[in-house]
Amino acid sequence: MNVVTLSKKNFQQEYQQKLCTAAEAASIVRSGDHLCFPLGVGEPTLFVRALAARKRELEGVVVNQQHHLCPDYFTEDSAPHIKVNAWFTSHVSREAVQKGWADFVPNHFSEVPKLLSMYWPVEVAGTVVSPMDEYGYFTCSLSVGYTMEAVRKAIQTGGKVVVQVNPQCPRTHGNCHIHISEVTHIIECDEPLKELDIPPISPIEEAIGGYIAEMIDDGSTVQMGWGGIPNAVCQALLKKKDLGIHTELISNGIVDLMLAGAVNNSRKSIHRGKTVGTFALGTRKVFDFMNENPTIEMHPVDYVNDPYVIGQMDNMIAINATIQVDLLGQCCSESFGHLQWSGTGGQADFARGANRSRGGKAFICTASTAKNGTVSCIVPSLMAGSSVTTSKNDVDHVVTEFGVAKLRGQTAKQRAMNLINVAHPDFRGELMEAARRMNRI
Repeated sequence: MNVVTLSKKNFQQEYQQKLCTAAEAASIVRSGDHLCFPLGVGEPTLFVRALAARKRELEGVVVNQQHHLCPDYFTEDSAPHIKVNAWFTSHVSREAVQKGWADFVPNHFSEVPKLLSMYWPVEVAGTVVSPMDEYGYFTCSLSVGYTMEAVRKAIQTGGKVVVQVNPQCPRTHGNCHIHISEVTHIIECDEPLKELDIPPISPIEEAIGGYIAEMIDDGSTVQMGWGGIPNAVCQALLKKKDLGIHTELISNGIVDLMLAGAVNNSRKSIHRGKTVGTFALGTRKVFDFMNENPTIEMHPVDYVNDPYVIGQMDNMIAINATIQVDLLGQCCSESFGHLQWSGTGGQADFARGANRSRGGKAFICTASTAKNGTVSCIVPSLMAGSSVTTSKNDVDHVVTEFGVAKLRGQTAKQRAMNLINVAHPDFRGELMEAARRMNRI
């Protein structure tokens, strides 16, 4: 038996020794422990459910996580037992944060690994991974984000690392590998991965996507988030050439662009030939396309979302959505007044990175109105208590279904007029009056 064969055999033995049930893995959690789980589909749901099932045995457990899936401990009576610090709220955690049963951690997504390293202990880190390869490595491909830092810190402080092995999880390239020697507990799971339906594109979103696509040149590198507007942009880009992708989210729209040949990453300044991301959401089509695909690399978010890294790409395009924009250009993209709705995520990271890029452009998008046309999304001043997600200094273009408002490099008065010109016609008069009172025009 040669050395390589012996090593492979040892990995399998170690795997079997660490294999356990979800309940057995959850039993390692003690009162007062700090846990960290990945965002979205990377959340180890079997482990989380087993933990929630024994919550009344625990006191003062803290979970640090972005964008949660499992709702089992987001209730008022759970808070004394398992409290969540949400780095970005989801439909699961939103009510708990708004009512005070969970807490919220303001952050730029790019800085979460550093914040985790500096401020939060990790006694237990858990994640979904692909099956182990012959060299003893798993990949946390669906949600690399801050997962590698959570694993590193747990190991560094003598904590536990729990992996939920799912053969439906894609295996990817990049800095997303966890070795079996770093793992303490292995749970096997063959549940279907959580899929997100692709929403239909509305006429408003189609118009916004069209305006943005007209301003994207062949050979540009693109970032976009989730939702109708990014989907509309992807649809409008299908006939472009030599596009590159450097984004936090790998989605169905990006896969469609790659399959259509519009994206080949051939003109990227760095990672030429590679689509780069840090987590994935969408349908099974996305996960299958990612699996063993040498043209896709998944990396930690403190690299992918670093404005300095983003800025090294020529013609970088950042596309993100907002809730409200005031006449100075401040964007609230995460709250309704003081009520937290989501989080900053990577919006400011990519806006600042695109501004650093030679030939870069950043777009903040919104429908001109909300609540069935009764409320303008372009306002004189943000609603009281609103969070400023992207500052007036970082906003480049604001896009509605009525056009594109250029803000970067413009005076306060020019900004106000440009924004009023893309507001809904029903609200332009009152916005003009408000701008006059504010000496904006």
